[in-house]
Amino acid sequence: MAEQSEDPIESVMGKISEKIHHESSSSDSESDSEKKSYPSESVKDKIWRLFGREKPVHRVLGGGKPADVFLWRNKKVSAGVLGFATAIWVLFELVEYNLLTLVCHILILSLALSFLWSNAHSFINKSPPRIPQVHLPEEPVLQVASALCVEINGAFVVLRSIAAGKDLKKFLIVIAGLWVMSIVGSWCHFLTLFYICFVLLHTVPVLYEKFEDKIDPLAEKAMIEIKRQYAVFDAKVLSKIPVAALKAKKV
Repeated sequence: MAEQSEDPIESVMGKISEKIHHESSSSDSESDSEKKSYPSESVKDKIWRLFGREKPVHRVLGGGKPADVFLWRNKKVSAGVLGFATAIWVLFELVEYNLLTLVCHILILSLALSFLWSNAHSFINKSPPRIPQVHLPEEPVLQVASALCVEINGAFVVLRSIAAGKDLKKFLIVIAGLWVMSIVGSWCHFLTLFYICFVLLHTVPVLYEKFEDKIDPLAEKAMIEIKRQYAVFDAKVLSKIPVAALKAKKV
């Protein structure tokens, strides 16, 4: 009888000890998993992205429909936009069609067809054409104008600070950029340059988004090398330019 009374107590104690052991082992496994997850998160945080990017490429491009077009989210729309731009470039550059002539010819053709259809519908038993009312909304135009105004004013502020001799690095970057643009402009017309930039917008972002894990390490090495070369140039050339003395004379 004594052994039978002790068995339930021992079974209850055994279950309690097993439960405690299970909880301790699960907590240990959770702590181990947390320790393993921390290095991976730190590694993800330390991944270098091109131009210090912290957002996805879609959000960097502004999001919405323009980013969808540039990243080929809808292939038919992106191909249509690129094909339309190519047709415009072929008309104006290869065929050497003038913009004013093209606009006038399109208006002449559309107005003539609409006029003839409106007067001939009673003879051919067809319904008259429905000419839509074109109305340009005011709000998007104001938003675009406001955004352009902000960007232009920001560019003026940067140019003013550079012209005032406050930042030698920006001065050299702007001079080099303008010099490169002048050389590229002497090679081709403005429309061709615009078309090249448009094609690059339709190819470079989508390729970068697809191969960013391979491009970012190479770009990081390139940026390190550029900074090293700039440090050497700064030590040998820029540091010897008496900018501080000129500023002191101005003050």
